[in-house]
Amino acid sequence: MNTDSIQILIAMILYIVAILGIGVYFLKIANENSDNYFIGGRSLGPWVAAMSAEASDMSGWLLMGLPGVAYWCGLSDAFWTALGLALGTYLNWLIVAKRLRNYSSIAGDAITIPEYFSNRFKENKKVIMLIASLFILVFFTVYAASCFVTVGKLFNALFGVQYQVVMIAGACFVILYTLLGGFLAESVSDFLQGIIMIIALTLVLFLGVSAAGGVGAVVDNVQNIPGFFSFFGIANPTVVDGVQQLNASGAPLFGEALPYTFLTIISTMSWGLGYFGVPQVLLRFIAIRDAAEIPKARRIATTWCVISLFSAVIIGLIGRVLFPAELLTPSGAESIFIVMSTNLLPPLLAGFVMAGILAATMSSSDSYLLIAASAFSKNIYEGILKKDATDKEIMRVSHITLIGVSIIGIILALDETSVIFSIVSFAWAGFGATFGPLMLFSLFWKRTTREGAIAGMISGGAMVFIWRLLIKPLGGVFGIYELLPAFLVSCAFIIVVSLMTKEPSLEIQDEFERAKSASI
Repeated sequence: MNTDSIQILIAMILYIVAILGIGVYFLKIANENSDNYFIGGRSLGPWVAAMSAEASDMSGWLLMGLPGVAYWCGLSDAFWTALGLALGTYLNWLIVAKRLRNYSSIAGDAITIPEYFSNRFKENKKVIMLIASLFILVFFTVYAASCFVTVGKLFNALFGVQYQVVMIAGACFVILYTLLGGFLAESVSDFLQGIIMIIALTLVLFLGVSAAGGVGAVVDNVQNIPGFFSFFGIANPTVVDGVQQLNASGAPLFGEALPYTFLTIISTMSWGLGYFGVPQVLLRFIAIRDAAEIPKARRIATTWCVISLFSAVIIGLIGRVLFPAELLTPSGAESIFIVMSTNLLPPLLAGFVMAGILAATMSSSDSYLLIAASAFSKNIYEGILKKDATDKEIMRVSHITLIGVSIIGIILALDETSVIFSIVSFAWAGFGATFGPLMLFSLFWKRTTREGAIAGMISGGAMVFIWRLLIKPLGGVFGIYELLPAFLVSCAFIIVVSLMTKEPSLEIQDEFERAKSASI
């Protein structure tokens, strides 16, 4: 290991020590009871709620997946995805946050998403709770795997250590940290990680523009690639066996630009629909200490999201100008942020920027593991299997679940050719279609029934798999992102089944009106 690598490693170790310190600090508070461990006693301020929601949501996908897409095929795919996510962030904070904060408190003081759904429909037999918890376990295991892939790629690219070794080591660190401090430690560290992420992105962005000769030089260069700098076209790398080919002078080859249709734009922007169903964000709405602070949190979250997303897109474009033939596969392209950082920054500062990727990964993986653990221990174990479980038993089961989900995630992440963007897009669609429509209907349509809720979750979650595996491979108009059709199918099932079944009881309707009044 050379001197530069040692300096990068030192910076990253300092960061890891600081994060562990946060976990140790909150150790006693977190382990007082399960409510503190899973929801932090509903004590988050607007800054921590906003920043932790966005940092836990974006993960290493923001610093590796999104720039990788822009580097590989140009502006359109990355831009429309980023725009959809920015709009989704704003709308989620605007229309869902306050209503969910109040409704979850009124509906039996629910502290998890499955518990809120179950309490909302006054279940005796906890069918909604069980289905929601199982979907959370499935999709968060996939999400955790994407984070472990990010850690493996990061350390492999920086230090040349075998991917599987560093991926497993990184996963073990995340497990240890999450076991220590629970939700409060996770949220406070996510706040710190959100700051590191946005600093890292903007720093690399400005240095990249300068190194490329300014904005004008960047635009002139990327316009030479067919479809690369277009909102309505997409670049078409010439590949053989998955590897982009080079010409005689060593420049990457591209074919004619492919069209980027209106249907594709709508499909790509549908990423924003996912926000209505992702538990790691919705949980921050439940945990914020005062609903009156939500407008401030919304402004913070939206600003952070817009700056970070579009910085990531532009970094990918600049990377193709500065290092045109450096990364020749879709999976390899996701390392462009690492390549730019290590080439444009002094080693020690590059180490802190690399800590931004580690920060992004940790801020997401700890959220995923904690929510998965709560889904089983609180909702399935205590809510269904053993209703008289003690708090100590719940904590023990949550720790076992967390470790179990992590082990499965590690197994899924063993393939180093995994594309982070693809893994995240599948899990994102899963949550968006399973929980998004039901969240909106449960908050805003009093006529929604328990049967409609069950039908909506099952149909939305199932359609993600059906569309991804069976319909999308047909191509053409069927090649759209699975979240859009699955979301629409879920909405249709909720409406039709609710209208076909007996309207909710007066108790449920009165509770709905109280939640509505509290949110005005």
